[in-house]
Amino acid sequence: MTGFQTSFLRERPRVAVIGGGISGLSAAHRLGNDFPVTVFEAEQRLGGHSSTVIVNTPVGEQPIDTGFIVFNDRNYPNFSALLDEIGARHVPSNMSFSVSDLDGRYEYAGSSPNALYATRRNLVRPAFHRMVGDLVRFNNDAKRLVVAGDVDDDTSLRDFLDAGGYSKEFIEKLIVPQVSAVWSADPAQLYSFPARIVFEFFNNHGILELRGRPKWQTIRGGSATYVAKLRAATNAEFHTGTAVEAVRRGEQGVAIKLSDGAEVIFDEVIFATHSDQALDLLVDSTVDEQQVLGAIPYQRNDVVLHSDESLLPRRRAARASWNYHLLDQPRERTTVTYWMNNLQPIAGDQNYMVTLNLTDQIDPASVIKHQSFSHPVFTREGLAAQRRHAEISGVNRTHFCGAYWRWGFHEDGAWSGLRVARMIADAHRESQVAATA
Repeated sequence: MTGFQTSFLRERPRVAVIGGGISGLSAAHRLGNDFPVTVFEAEQRLGGHSSTVIVNTPVGEQPIDTGFIVFNDRNYPNFSALLDEIGARHVPSNMSFSVSDLDGRYEYAGSSPNALYATRRNLVRPAFHRMVGDLVRFNNDAKRLVVAGDVDDDTSLRDFLDAGGYSKEFIEKLIVPQVSAVWSADPAQLYSFPARIVFEFFNNHGILELRGRPKWQTIRGGSATYVAKLRAATNAEFHTGTAVEAVRRGEQGVAIKLSDGAEVIFDEVIFATHSDQALDLLVDSTVDEQQVLGAIPYQRNDVVLHSDESLLPRRRAARASWNYHLLDQPRERTTVTYWMNNLQPIAGDQNYMVTLNLTDQIDPASVIKHQSFSHPVFTREGLAAQRRHAEISGVNRTHFCGAYWRWGFHEDGAWSGLRVARMIADAHRESQVAATA
C-alpha cells in the first residue's frame, strides 16, 4: 500500500472510504467508475450490520441473518434499486409483532383476532380492550398530526401520550415495546424520544394503517449474498481487516494512519462509520464536527442466534416475527426475539431465533453465534444535528455518511452513501468546468 503515499491526483481525486457497511459500499459503488476508490474495513468481512451466519441444520446448511433482515417495496427505493442493479434476489417475508412475558401469563400478537386474544382472559379485561381502542386512537391522531405537520422536535413521545390521556397498559404493553423493538432502543429512553420521529416513520411504513401496508422482503441466501454481489460489481480496492487509527487533514490531502503503522494519503475521505467512531478518528476535528457528530448517542445491543424456543411466546397463536419481552425488572436495553423461521425461508422443523439483550435467559447449549451491534439513539439534539450535515460534510476534503443521518435503517444508510457520492461527483464536475472556462 506504499504506492498510495505519494499519489495526489487532482484530475481524478483519490477517495478513501472508511467503513464497509451499506453506506460505504453504496458510496464506493457509485464513485468507483469515475474515481480511484479504496475501502478500508476493520473487520475481516464487509457488510456492517449485514451479517449472515451459516448454520448446520438437520436438513443442510442454512444462511440466517442476525443484523439487517428485511426491507420493503415502498420505503427502500435506493436499496431496492441497488439490489436490482447487482442482481441480488429476494423473497417475501412476514412482518408481525407480539408482546409477552417470559412466563406466558400475558401474550398477544397483532396478526389476527385469534392472535390478539391468544391469552383468553384478555377477552373479559376492560384494560385490554381500552389498550386496543387506544391503538386505534393513536394511529388516527398520529396520522392527522403528520398530515398537518403539527408536531415539532420538542414534543416527546411521553408528552404526547400524557396529553392524550392514553392508558398505562397501552403505553407499557404496546406502544413503548413497539417503538423499542423498531429502534432497538432502551424502553426508558423512549419517554424522551421525539414524537415526530415515531409518527413520520410509522406513517411512511404503513404502520398507522390496517390495510395497504408495504410488502416485506428478505434477501435470498442471506444479506451476505447482496454484499458479495455489490463488492464484485464495485470498481474499488478493498482492504478488510484493516483498521484506521487516525485521520488528519492537510493542504496536500488527507493522511490516514492504519493499524499496521502505514500512512496513506488521499484527496478526499468518506467516513462511513457511526458518527462517534468518525469523531474518534479525526485528530483535528473542528468545533462544528464535534458538535454535530457528538450529538448522536448509540446503544449497544447483545445479539444471540440460538435455537431455544422458550424465548418465543408459549401460545403458538401469539408467536410473531418480532416478539417483545415484558420483564418484571425492565432492562436498560430493548428485549426482543426475532423468529427467523417466520422471517426467512428456513427449511426443516427446527426453530431458530435471534434474541437481543436476554443472553442470560437463553440455554447456553442452544447458542450458535454471539455478536453485538450498536444503533443510534434519536434525541431532540440528534435531530438538530441531522440538519447540519452540510456544515461538516463536503468541507475540508471530508464527507460523512451513515444511517444516523435519517431514520437509522438500511435504506437510510444506502441513501446517505449515495448522497455523499453525488456531492463528490458534482463538486469534481464543477471544478472541471471552472478549470476549462
